[in-house]
Amino acid sequence: MSTTTPSRGRRRAPSRLGRAAGRAAALQKPRVLLAGLLLLALTSVMLLDGYLRAEVGGDERVRDGASSSKVPDKILDGGPIVSFRGGSARSVSVPDKTIALTFDDGPNPTYTPKVLEILEKYDVPATFFVVGSMVSRYPGIVKDMVEQGNEVGIHTFTHVDLSYQSDARVNREMQQTQLALAGAAGITTTLFRAPYSSETDAIDNYSWPVYEKLGEDGYTSVFVDTDSDDWKKPGVSKIVKWATPDGDDGASVLFHDAGGERSQTMKALPEYIAKMKAKGYTFTTISGVIEKEQSANGQQAGGPAAANGGQPGGGTGVGNLQAAHREAGGATLYEGKALLAAVAVAEYAVPTLSVGLMVVGVAVMGRFGMMLILARRHYRQRNKRRFSWGPTVTRPVSVIVPAYNEKECIANTLRSLARSTHPIEIIVVDDGSTDGTSEISRNAAHELGMTNVRVIRQENAGKPAALNNGVRNSSYDIVIMMDGDTVFEPDAVHQLVQPFADPEVGAVAGNAKVGNRDTIIGAWQHIEYVMGFNLDRRMYDLLRCMPTIPGAIGAFRREAVLEVGGMSEDTLAEDTDITIAMHRAGRRVVYQEHAKAWTEAPGSLKQLWSQRYRWSYGTMQALWKHRRSLTDKGPSGRFGRVGMPLVVIFQIVTPVFAPLIDVFTAYSMIFIDFQAALLAWLAVLAVQLVCAAYAFRLDKEKYRYLLMMPLQQLAYRQMMYLVLIHSCITALTGGRLRWQKLKRTGEVGTPAGASR
Repeated sequence: MSTTTPSRGRRRAPSRLGRAAGRAAALQKPRVLLAGLLLLALTSVMLLDGYLRAEVGGDERVRDGASSSKVPDKILDGGPIVSFRGGSARSVSVPDKTIALTFDDGPNPTYTPKVLEILEKYDVPATFFVVGSMVSRYPGIVKDMVEQGNEVGIHTFTHVDLSYQSDARVNREMQQTQLALAGAAGITTTLFRAPYSSETDAIDNYSWPVYEKLGEDGYTSVFVDTDSDDWKKPGVSKIVKWATPDGDDGASVLFHDAGGERSQTMKALPEYIAKMKAKGYTFTTISGVIEKEQSANGQQAGGPAAANGGQPGGGTGVGNLQAAHREAGGATLYEGKALLAAVAVAEYAVPTLSVGLMVVGVAVMGRFGMMLILARRHYRQRNKRRFSWGPTVTRPVSVIVPAYNEKECIANTLRSLARSTHPIEIIVVDDGSTDGTSEISRNAAHELGMTNVRVIRQENAGKPAALNNGVRNSSYDIVIMMDGDTVFEPDAVHQLVQPFADPEVGAVAGNAKVGNRDTIIGAWQHIEYVMGFNLDRRMYDLLRCMPTIPGAIGAFRREAVLEVGGMSEDTLAEDTDITIAMHRAGRRVVYQEHAKAWTEAPGSLKQLWSQRYRWSYGTMQALWKHRRSLTDKGPSGRFGRVGMPLVVIFQIVTPVFAPLIDVFTAYSMIFIDFQAALLAWLAVLAVQLVCAAYAFRLDKEKYRYLLMMPLQQLAYRQMMYLVLIHSCITALTGGRLRWQKLKRTGEVGTPAGASR
């Protein structure tokens, strides 16, 4: 064992990318918050879209047998218009030979414009009881409706039966619809029709308190005398017949312009209007009926009482036919516009995201298929009885161990190297440790009787500088780089250097495994290492575009490292940087699954976040640094046009969008089809389990850890998404990320004692 005079690793000038990324570290917390806010915003948009797409069906759900003991007889036996002017309930009937034509459940982009065309053709006004969610999605139709002279009323925001809702929900349904009307047509209204209502004699003890409450708020509730039952689609002739009142009676007549397929309604409506006009009937709105009733009683026409800040007496637009309308102003108008703007974003964003996620889903599933096929091919090639890299490599190699404050781990690392079946020299580069790492290394080497250990001390200059220092001081033409918290299997070095029998090979990636896998976080990372890293490396090996040699176990030709300028300080992912540099120098990089090393993975969520944040950001830096490989020729171009797109697509782009897959799953479960969405999610999980199980089989790992995979998908994966989004935001906003030392425990011992 010998000790080299302290030396300082030379720092390079920051790259242009590094200079562009220079910002204060204090911005990191706001970027984490921004990453979370972006995901929250997208989730909110999807929830808004789902809320707006609540299914609107027919009005067939009417309670039978409910008591009406609390409902006044004059209401049960009265007309279809119920108001509470002066605090007492009163009803209004439609005059003889008069039709108050009403439509429910709209607006609908297909049928409502056709209804408006028919009404305009026959010069007939109508009252439309609109659903607020539909108004917010199709505001232009409502604006046309009002400008044409028709009247609008509220049919709740989500077409919900208000009889079973809390006062807060009732208020919300009404207020949200008023805001939608304000944003769409600049008005509010005092008319209301409850979903699933019919004639006044169907009012019961459940619904009456709702009408009383809304009456106190200034609303007039509107029922029907005659129901066309067009939602049943009985045929045009029956719709016309059922909508026709007896004799010369006046009636509030119900049709539907939405809530289902309405082609029969579109055919029946002009026939019905022509028939009723031929019988001498006139058509009016609900406000028109009230105006006639007031005129007949010698009262001043003025329409229903105001709601939401409107003033009683007089309407806007076309006089008493729209007397229930109030001009929206102030906060109501601006809030309405804001609601429509948010809905417009949701209407555009959700379909766009749906298409994008479909593409991402196909790409991810395609990647799984490609991984399985290529991994199997790789395994069969490398495990053939006759497979050989060439003559067995037996010459000594140099093992470089960069160490910064590794007092918990360095002794275990040296013990594992002492068991090596291959001749090695060990160079421990102490990068300015303050915890006695150098002394512990010397003592461990002495106790183990290791004469092949050199300890080099240098002022703290970072891991790349420590590795370069080790390369410069190495004695042999093959150098192995490992972390100070890693332990090697006895034959790891021998297995790792065998590919160098092929003169084309410039670097070799080993098989890094999680040693501390008995915790939940450790088990999650174990699954990720076996499936996400090692299965990938088999695929990349066959494609000859390996993106990363793990820092825990990797081997290089010394001349190749020096040829590309050594380990670079330009990025935080020096292992990815040097790997890509090898490709660009024309060197082949391969994966040796039989060379196994055990590493200590982060033991807390905070440390895991720090590590993966650095990995993600460093990978982006390395890809940007080597972007010119996209236009290179030879091995460099192969990596640029095969490896780089694969890394960008599957390590950056698809993971960024992947959280939306989970959000869309929840969206589908809540708003579309719970069972179908759950089955789809389980099917994707099953595919991932198959891939993971196959990866575990190739690596001869125990399957029991796969029991943690469903929980990993629900919890661990979400954290990894946020880490990646955080890294992307840091890169886009120009933040500098410093190297973050992880706290080690030394729980990963020698290979014989490593947890499996």
